[in-house]
Parts: sequence; structure tokens; C-alpha cells
Amino acid sequence: MDLSCPPPPIGAPAQDESPNGAWPRAPAFDVLEPAHRTAPVVFASPHSGADYPAEFVAASRLDPLALRKSEDSFVDELFAAAPAMGAPLLRARFPRAFLDANREPFELDPRMFADPLPAYVNTRSPRVAAGLGTIARVVSSGADIYRRKLRFDEALHRVNACYRPYHAALAGLIESTLAQFGVCLLIDCHSMPSVGGPADADSGRRRVDIVLGDCHGTSCDRRLTELARRTLGQRGYVVRRNVPYAGAYTTRHYGAPQRGVHALQIEINRALYMDEASFRKTAGFAGLAGDLGALIGEFTRSPMAAAA
Repeated sequence: MDLSCPPPPIGAPAQDESPNGAWPRAPAFDVLEPAHRTAPVVFASPHSGADYPAEFVAASRLDPLALRKSEDSFVDELFAAAPAMGAPLLRARFPRAFLDANREPFELDPRMFADPLPAYVNTRSPRVAAGLGTIARVVSSGADIYRRKLRFDEALHRVNACYRPYHAALAGLIESTLAQFGVCLLIDCHSMPSVGGPADADSGRRRVDIVLGDCHGTSCDRRLTELARRTLGQRGYVVRRNVPYAGAYTTRHYGAPQRGVHALQIEINRALYMDEASFRKTAGFAGLAGDLGALIGEFTRSPMAAAA
């Protein structure tokens, strides 16, 4: 499987070309590297970014707090122990409502755009139908984001400025890990609302503590998924596999066990560690971070991870 960033389509502008020059003003991502890589594991947090461009907020019909409904708040902090245990942590700085890095590069809803979309754009995916494509139409609560229709150049600029650099960094981390260890375990780190949203199959229902997505066993060795389930279950968490989240673009695209790349998506119930209305950490944050630190420790020192 090709782990490189998808090539730009014919006619795509260069990365520094922007419709308005407004973005980016800062790097699209951070890589927190260990002093020495000692484990064949890469952690990634594509949805914890909270750098909201002022122009984006002004163009939205939502207030800044409502825009955060799609954000995986503080997930990068929950997994912050990874570098100290010998594994890099990649975290996006752009918010998910601005661009979703856990999608194909061009999953777009034509109803959002004032001009026709190129033929290479995927306009028919289930994510697009739910309003949650690469450029989302709604936040996870179902509320519309934009006051007006966008131009395709705006989407193209976000993909070039944010999506491509993020995935180039992720692919680079995977390849360097493969080169050093011969295998790589990618942990894609997420959070989920405590209750299913309007576009979800479990709409209105309360969710378990943690969902492990391995694309029904195709993106990750089942022994690694079981290691995560057992480690978290022993700490009192209710864990489910693949329901309601089996793994999205990152897990499907990078997970290739036949070549030694295993990808596991971890979804954490936000009610465990934050107030979902105020976006503030609760008393449960420290304990959860400690338990996830124990999971990171299992992944980074387990013979299973090294021999996956």
C-alpha cells in the first residue's frame, strides 16, 4: 500500500497559494519526538487542534464554543506520555471543523460550494452525506457551520496547507519506524461524544467508555487490539470493538498488516475527562491520562508490539 501523501490533482495550486492569504499563520502540526525512539509505535491526534483562524470563525454562523463540538479536545494531552516512552506523537494544530485529516483528501459536499467541483472529488461518500467530509458542512451536533457557500479554491487551499503536510508527516513517521524496527503500530487517537449524534447509527444512545477500531480485524493484528482491550478493561473501562466506530480514513489507508503496518483507532468517551458543554477538563482527566499512560507503556514495551 502506498503510504505517501496523495499527489495533488492536475491544476492544483502550489501549497503557498491561498484565496485570501489568511492561512496558515502557524505550522499545521507538531511532532513531539522522544529523545530516542525505542519502540515501533506512532501516535497521532488529527482532531485535537484548536487554532481557529479568525476569518473562519467570522465566516461561520456558529459561535466559537459551538464550533468546538467536532473537536477532540485535549486528546493530545491524554496521550502526552508517548514521547517519554520512546514513541513520537503527531498532533494537528488546525481544528477539525476547518479541515478533517481523517478523511480522503477530497470528500466534499457539492451543496456547500458556489462553483462546480472537479471530477476527482468524492461527493458520494457516507461522510459527505452526513455533512462530515474533508471540509465539514456541520459540526458533530448537526448544526450548519457556514453563512455562505464556499469556493472550491478555499477547500483546495486548506487541503494543500493543512491536509497534505499532516499526512506527509504521518507517512514519514511510519516509514522511518518501519526502517528502524521492521514493523510499525499506528495509534490514531480520538474522542467521541458521550451520546450518539444526529447523523450517527446510535443517535441518542449513551456510549461505552472506549471504542477500539481495527476495521474489523483488517487494519491491525487482533492480538494488538486484544492487548488494548485487556489493558483498559483491567482498569475498569467498558471497551467495545468497532461499534460505532470501526476506523476511518487513517486506519484504512495506513493499516497494512501484510507489510508490517498495524493501525488501531482509539475513541474515548468525552464524559470521562471533560465537561462537554463548557469544554473544560474534569477531575477524571488525570486518572484517565494515567491509565492511557499504562496502555502506552504496554504498546511500547510489549513483545507483541515489537513482533507484530
